[in-house]
Amino acid sequence: MAAEVCIAAPLWVERLALRTARTAVVHTGMGERRSVRARDRLGEATVLVAGVAGGLAPEVRVGDLVVAGEVWSPDGGAVPCHGSEWLAERLRDAGFTVHRGPIVSVARLGAATPDGALAVDMESWWLAPAAVVRAISDTAEAPMYSPAIVRNGTLALRALRRAVPVLDAWAQDPTHR
Repeated sequence: MAAEVCIAAPLWVERLALRTARTAVVHTGMGERRSVRARDRLGEATVLVAGVAGGLAPEVRVGDLVVAGEVWSPDGGAVPCHGSEWLAERLRDAGFTVHRGPIVSVARLGAATPDGALAVDMESWWLAPAAVVRAISDTAEAPMYSPAIVRNGTLALRALRRAVPVLDAWAQDPTHR
């Protein structure tokens, strides 16, 4: 991939929500295997993962954004996300409810998650991101396996779409990374 910076969108609906970005948006696929293959294709590009996630902390609600301060692996590894403070601040300035802290990646839906993570996804760890922004589509109070997921998923994707200007600003200025 020739892009210096790209936005990785694991799901097609996430890619669609991010379509107005000036930054290259790459559909990477869901899960560990597809994310590893995508990371190989992305080469040396700086990756910002953007998509939906499940909220884990009680204060995280559907439609909120979680900016990863670090990404945790399923086996307890951790990598910091640089520029997360800048991203969180700019997203708050844009009117979003933003939480900054750890996001954990799991290999399968419903896998156990460690205490302390704000959100859970299935891709970020394997995409080796510089930054992660996830819109919350489900929580313990609003589970994924309920009819409300259609409405909640739509709310999360709208939040993701509205965040595009901030994601582009992060991607265009290397001082934030």
